Amino acid sequence: MSQPPIAAIILAAGQGTRMKSDRHKVLHPIAGHPMLHHLLTSVDRLHPAEKVVVVGAGREQVEASLAGRGASIAVQAEQLGTGHAVQQAEEALQEFSGDVLILYGDVPLVTEATMQRMLDRLNAPDAPVAVVLGFRPADAAAYGRIVADADGGIARMVEFKDATPEERAVTLCNSGLLAVRAADLFALLARVGNDNAAGEYYLPDIIMLAASDGRKSAVIEADASEVAGVNSRAELAAVEAEWQRRRRAEAMAAGVTLAAPETVWFAHDTVLGRDVTIAPHVVFGPGVHIADNVTIHAFSHIEGATVESGAEVGPYARLRPGAVLREKSKVGNFVEVKKSELGVGAKANHLTYLGDATVGAGANIGAGTITCNYDGYFKYRTEIGEGAFVGSNSALVAPVKIGNGAIVGAGSVITRDVETDALALGRGAQEAKSGWARRFRDMMKSKKAG
Repeated sequence: MSQPPIAAIILAAGQGTRMKSDRHKVLHPIAGHPMLHHLLTSVDRLHPAEKVVVVGAGREQVEASLAGRGASIAVQAEQLGTGHAVQQAEEALQEFSGDVLILYGDVPLVTEATMQRMLDRLNAPDAPVAVVLGFRPADAAAYGRIVADADGGIARMVEFKDATPEERAVTLCNSGLLAVRAADLFALLARVGNDNAAGEYYLPDIIMLAASDGRKSAVIEADASEVAGVNSRAELAAVEAEWQRRRRAEAMAAGVTLAAPETVWFAHDTVLGRDVTIAPHVVFGPGVHIADNVTIHAFSHIEGATVESGAEVGPYARLRPGAVLREKSKVGNFVEVKKSELGVGAKANHLTYLGDATVGAGANIGAGTITCNYDGYFKYRTEIGEGAFVGSNSALVAPVKIGNGAIVGAGSVITRDVETDALALGRGAQEAKSGWARRFRDMMKSKKAG
């Protein structure tokens, strides 16, 4: 039997005051990507017919971030509880008939697999009215409680503020996420009242309203880490840590060696090939593609870069956006590469800055070399040919071209193009004055003694 169409309602109207931030809470990044977008990416894998994001305070930021994501916007002008928030999506879904997932923009780690389990349970033969996602935290704290039978049927749900001591002793908690048929959702929400300790319209009340009609709901469980919410900077850090833990495990399962997994930090879109070896304390920013058989040494930072098969990076290297390392090229310690390409087998082993440059295959860039690519107003390119050799402590003042096979003498400042196979020297002539150092020392010692 085919699954009904899916809609997702994502609640993102909270003010997030505990974040102490001008940025909307759901836009704070995890692995370099707004937490709301992590959730949307998981939702999109289910191919929903509709997505509605309910916004409130700071709505302009959220709406701007959703451009191109195919989501409708609903506005909760007053914060009157989760039930009231979901009601704001009714107009956007008035033509929708199918299953609805209700999710939270600040609960970003729930997976598409768990969402699918919720939908599968909703469409099981016993046809529950709704499926609630429960969890068992180490500290149940102030979470709402779920009293369920052995088959997962929900006997009672209660908010912590309204729970009895016996109900608070229950360890199964309500994550707030649920699946429900659109035909039931808004009809039940219309019956929800606010006669409770907080004076709010609670979404979970639809479960007990359905029960009063003789219709049962069900609960399935997820790990507590999957439904962790973000309301503070500390919780943001905890969710980031959990995301990174998952990503490291995924990388190692796919054939990546992490020498010290807990010290490697990935971005949301890091792509890694097989037999990649990553040493301790490596950080990936967004937009990195690493091919097979690459070695990344310790304390390297890589962002917006492409590293091809067999290349070697670091230690203490920085690859900035636009850096491309071709096969078997090497960037060594304290080398920074920005918007530059190193050809096949090219090397820049030490203390070098390559910005807006092209380095040909097999070229060697000596220690302390810099491409002077910026005059304070504009950027210019440096082109270094195949097999060229640039001596240590050289400054290549762009725009400039170093021909194939050319040699630049150490300590040179190169301001004009160098032809193929030529030697270029751009430094002052060395002069030696015999005995000068001894006479200088004698003079200074005499002055100091006087």
